[in-house]
Amino acid sequence: MEDPEKRKNFDIMAFLGRNGKEVRYPEMEKVVKEMKSKHSKNGAIGYCYGGWAVFQLGAKGKNLLDAISTAHPSMATKEEIANLGVPTQILAPETDQMYTPELKAYSNETIPTLGIDYDYQYFPGSTHGFAVRGDQSDPAQKKALERAKNVSVSFFNQYLH
Repeated sequence: MEDPEKRKNFDIMAFLGRNGKEVRYPEMEKVVKEMKSKHSKNGAIGYCYGGWAVFQLGAKGKNLLDAISTAHPSMATKEEIANLGVPTQILAPETDQMYTPELKAYSNETIPTLGIDYDYQYFPGSTHGFAVRGDQSDPAQKKALERAKNVSVSFFNQYLH
């Protein structure tokens, strides 16, 4: 949503009402089960609102995915983080009102105790949304955007091939 006018008029509460976890998760799970029936290894990456989804899809005992990555996750809970069961990568900006310092600390304290591989990538100077809507005319934002792409591709190459 690059148009500032559209962004200003975006009704986040209406969006969440139409797209809550209870509405969208069953749809995502159905798609992932279909992928699993056709492919031997599967991964998922969730940007912003997709962060909670990949955490749930990568939960212990679900056996849906082989690895997950998320950039600046939103709506994620401590319970979702504590229940991870597959290799996990988090791409975390320095400043993020959704993936708060408390959730970052919780992730970094909890995930290493879960017996899964964990890759935490910190992006100093970046803000929420950097991995999808960084300003490519700004050298620092472009560098963060490119690094996010490269580390996520490398992560999935490691776990899905």
